[in-house]
Amino acid sequence: MLTLVHSPKSRSTRIIALLHELGALDDVSVEIVAIVRQDGSGQCDPSNPHPEGKVPLLVHDGVTIWESSAIMLYLADLFPKAGLTIPPGHPQRGAYLSWFAWYSGVVEPVMLLEAVGLTHPAIASTFRGSVEVRQRLAAALAKGPYLFGERFTAADLLLHSPYAWFGKPGDPVLDAWVERCMARPGAAFATEFDLLHPLK
Repeated sequence: MLTLVHSPKSRSTRIIALLHELGALDDVSVEIVAIVRQDGSGQCDPSNPHPEGKVPLLVHDGVTIWESSAIMLYLADLFPKAGLTIPPGHPQRGAYLSWFAWYSGVVEPVMLLEAVGLTHPAIASTFRGSVEVRQRLAAALAKGPYLFGERFTAADLLLHSPYAWFGKPGDPVLDAWVERCMARPGAAFATEFDLLHPLK
């Protein structure tokens, strides 16, 4: 039994996109909940089992998986026939896992800190900045249209998502990659899903 706790037009929307790409929507029950939004609107939903009232949250046979990176890795591995994972034992598995850890440990902190205008030498030395993030992505994409060459994976879906949300970064290579990812059927489906499943 798989349940995704989801709130429309939030970080969990990319999980809806992934489920569509995986062909797994029939295997997952989607529970719509309210969340507190960045602008202060919304509310913490008592029906949400996430201990912080956030989304996404995946529950599989009573076991909870939280954080987008972990959920996307978990689902892509759980439905390998879709080809969006790089499986254990594959020579590129380590690099694949590294993109997910880098997203959580570097990309989101960098984008958040810069969005709220926080700077400090320790921040710059630890995380670098958005320029370095873009350079790292552009270097990887120089080898092909996606992070792993011709192969679209869940890593692309995760890493392009903040640019799909906040706007393309203005680099030709990255902008083209974001456009390719946004043109995927999962992205269009997730947008339509959120329109059809608003909060009650």
